[in-house]
Amino acid sequence: MTINYKRIGNKIKIFRKSKHMSQADLAELTELSVPYISHIETGRKKASLETLVKIADVLNVTVDRLLCGNQEHNSKDYEPELRELISDCSIYEKSVIYDTAHSVKKSLRMNNELLFKKRG
Repeated sequence: MTINYKRIGNKIKIFRKSKHMSQADLAELTELSVPYISHIETGRKKASLETLVKIADVLNVTVDRLLCGNQEHNSKDYEPELRELISDCSIYEKSVIYDTAHSVKKSLRMNNELLFKKRG
């Protein structure tokens, strides 16, 4: 299994921005350097478990929210993010999002074989 550190870093960035925090704020509160926070957010550095716990604590999220999307067999992946995404939407907006997601899913499944065709 490969851990997608870029995905973890992007989630950290999203949660940080949702709290209206700068990288400097996060660095100060976690006692890490700004460049290190930047490298984690871009996936150039691999954060240790201890660092992820510090960051999660400061961002007031669970570590599993940061790691979401890294397990192959997790049927709950992205459920909290999807709930959060539509939490402030009107019924009309939710309907459009649902219809769009349904169409994309159908298209992905219908064209799945294209993923495995060799380019040449």
